[in-house]
Formats: sequence, C-alpha cells, structure tokens
Amino acid sequence: MATVLLSSEGVDAPDGLKEDAEALLVAARCEDCELSLVVCNDAWIRALNKQWRDKDTATDVLSFPQQTEVVLGDLVISLDTSRRQADERGHSLQDEVRVLLVHGLLHLLGYDHETGDEDLQEMAAAERTLLDRLSWRGEGLITTAIT
Repeated sequence: MATVLLSSEGVDAPDGLKEDAEALLVAARCEDCELSLVVCNDAWIRALNKQWRDKDTATDVLSFPQQTEVVLGDLVISLDTSRRQADERGHSLQDEVRVLLVHGLLHLLGYDHETGDEDLQEMAAAERTLLDRLSWRGEGLITTAIT
C-alpha cells in the first residue's frame, strides 16, 4: 500500500493533496513505497535550497531521496511558488502541485534532467506518461519550465 506522510510548514496543505500523492505512487508502480511530503512557504524552501544546494532562492520543489527501496524520500513543495506558477501558466493550484509531485517523484526514482539532453527527454516523457495515466491536467515541469 502506498503511504504518504504529509506535513506542512507555515501553510495549510491543499485539500486532496495526500490522496493525489498516493494515487501518483500507485500510477508510478510504487504501491509498497513510502513518501514524505512537506508543503511550505517560500522562506522555508529557500532555506532548504540554500542549505542543500547552495542556491539562495526559493524554488518550487525539492527532492531528497533515501537509500532504501521502501522509503522513496522526501518531497518539499512551496505553495507560494506553486501559486505564482499556476497563475503564470493559467491553471489551478491543484494542477500545478500535481505537476510538481510528478516531477519530484521522478527525481526520487532516479531521473535527472540536468545530466544531459537524453536524460532530459527521458524525464519529460516520464512526466507526460504519469500525468496522462492519472488524467491530470498540465504539461510536465520540464516541458513548461525547463526546456
């Protein structure tokens, strides 16, 4: 059974977020996996981004993989950035958070768009596959923001 541990820092988690994350794990064939999901504000994610990536700026999603097959790792999503991006891209906050969930989960599963064009294309295709499998709206993050 897919397990999502949801917590929030400085924000209220959107309704249905835990269920969306659980559905994503099943769609990614991670039914026996555990995921920690934190939703936060820009100040919280900026501090994490500075600490772990030496980037002193807020970002939309951070992924922290674990070294076990059952515990995938931690995803951290900034709702402040998610809201801005949803407005810029003309879709709902729920759609934006879903796109970020997919992107972050793929990083936890070992995908990396920063290691070359072939890897970027592979991750973009995996984003599209998962979004389509779940009938979720929105383009993948790579398609809308990175390429």
